[in-house]
Amino acid sequence: MSWKKTLITEAKKLIDMYPEKRSALGPLLYLALREEGYISNEAMSEISTLIGITEAQVQSVATFYSMYKQEPVGRYLISICKSVSCEISGSSVVNKELMEATNLNHLESDEDGIFTIEQVECIGACGGAPAIQVNYETIENIKEGKVSELCNWLKTEQPKVINSDEIQNKFGGITSFDWGIHDNSGTTGPYPGFQGYKTTGERL
Repeated sequence: MSWKKTLITEAKKLIDMYPEKRSALGPLLYLALREEGYISNEAMSEISTLIGITEAQVQSVATFYSMYKQEPVGRYLISICKSVSCEISGSSVVNKELMEATNLNHLESDEDGIFTIEQVECIGACGGAPAIQVNYETIENIKEGKVSELCNWLKTEQPKVINSDEIQNKFGGITSFDWGIHDNSGTTGPYPGFQGYKTTGERL
C-alpha cells in the first residue's frame, strides 16, 4: 500500500528538519509504525525513495532496533524486562503470570489483536525491578497478581491512551525515584509516544 499524500507531506516536513535527508530515517520509521503498526516492505520502499537510500539500507536500520517491529502486533504490546536486576527481583514469576493471563509466549499475538508480549533486556528501571512496559509506558515493582489484573483491565477497558502514571498507580509498587510532576499524556499505540510524530494523547 502506497503512502497517502498527507503522510508524504508530513514525511517531507520531517525530512526538511535535517541537513541530510538520510538523517530523517528514524523518524520516518516511526511514522510507518504509527500508520501500520509495523514496518512493512511497502513502507521501507517509500522511505528509501523519500531520502535517497536503498531499501537494503532502510531495512538494516529497521531490523536492528527492536522497537521497529517487522510484523503486526496487538493493540497493547507488553514488554517484560529480563535483565539481571529484574531477574533477581522476580521477573520470572511475573513473566509466567503474563503468559498465563494472555495465553501467549514470547513474540506471540492473540487472535483478537489485543495483546503481543515480548521479553526484553534492560528498560532503564533497574531500581524499580521487576518492571514491565505497556506500549513503552513503564510500570515499576509490579508484583505477582497484578499482571493478571493489568491484562483484565486492558482487555475490558481498552484504553485509547496508555499513561505511565495511571498504570503505575493501578498496578505498580514503590518507584525507584520520584517521577516528578503528574503527566496526563501517554502513547496511543504499540510504539513509543512522541509528540512530534503524533503518537501521544491525553488520558481522560
